[in-house]
Amino acid sequence: MRYWVQLATEQFPPSAVVRQAQEAERAGFDALNVSDHLQPWWEPGESGHAWALLGAIGQATSKVGVGTGVTAPVYRHNPTVVAQFAATMEELCPGRAYLGIGSGEALNESPCGMDWPPVGEQVERMDEALEIIDRLLDGERLDHEGRFYRTKAAYLHTRGERRPPVYVSAFGPHAAAVAARRADGLWTLADPEQAPGIIDAYRGACEDAGKEPGEIILQAGFSWAEDDHAALEGSRVWKSTQIPDYFTDDWHDPRAMYERAEKEVSDDEFREAYIVSSDPEVHAERVREVERLGATVVCLQNGSGAAPEQALRVYGEQVLPALRGARV
Repeated sequence: MRYWVQLATEQFPPSAVVRQAQEAERAGFDALNVSDHLQPWWEPGESGHAWALLGAIGQATSKVGVGTGVTAPVYRHNPTVVAQFAATMEELCPGRAYLGIGSGEALNESPCGMDWPPVGEQVERMDEALEIIDRLLDGERLDHEGRFYRTKAAYLHTRGERRPPVYVSAFGPHAAAVAARRADGLWTLADPEQAPGIIDAYRGACEDAGKEPGEIILQAGFSWAEDDHAALEGSRVWKSTQIPDYFTDDWHDPRAMYERAEKEVSDDEFREAYIVSSDPEVHAERVREVERLGATVVCLQNGSGAAPEQALRVYGEQVLPALRGARV
């Protein structure tokens, strides 16, 4: 079992995220990633550019894995440029880079001028984009005439010695099948009601494709503080991520999104979905619940608004050793 941490570009300014990355490496996380958003899920929030951040993080760290969690190559990010970014990160951070890919949210694409499509088209765009990324990372000089994208002799002139792995975010069986065909693993939320079906769909699609399943990355959020009240208040903004249609429908006003979430998601419901506690043992047990859903990687988003760097130290000193069976 490996443990990743996601650093929140929506919640913290870029300089703070770089400091958290250094703390995450010291804490002993196997890898980190940053959320790739144009807007936060609420206002006021932050919106540092993930790719610029990862360049800085790659130079501020030396051994921890680094990647996006996740990038959507559907409109705002052209798939050819996404491949260039991944290849550049691997050259900068040999053996450490990886690429998380998703089908996106209107929150980030609609402000750039995209008319947000239905879910089926979202996944089809991601599928075609992944074909382009895959072929470019393989070193192909690519002419592509597709439904959504074109390339004309596109080629990655800078690549590292290793091809960075690509992991695909999926919230349903269609996207899980894309992950099986196109990627090195599946990435989904650690929802006990949804994750088992998505994992089964992924494994079944891998079998149909004649390949072994890759990584199964299950993501959960956590907030630690000196007391439970501070842990809740520091992470309250993440209620917006508990509204399922924000991930699929045309919601792109952060203020309206947070107002709705505060009305519809109770504090108790949020605590069920998010790990919110001052007790490291509670954090460790909740992570074990995620592991039991079938993860090979647990990705833990640090939403500890009250004490983000201290929360990472608590994970390094108490939570991760407990999970790995070491003496605390």
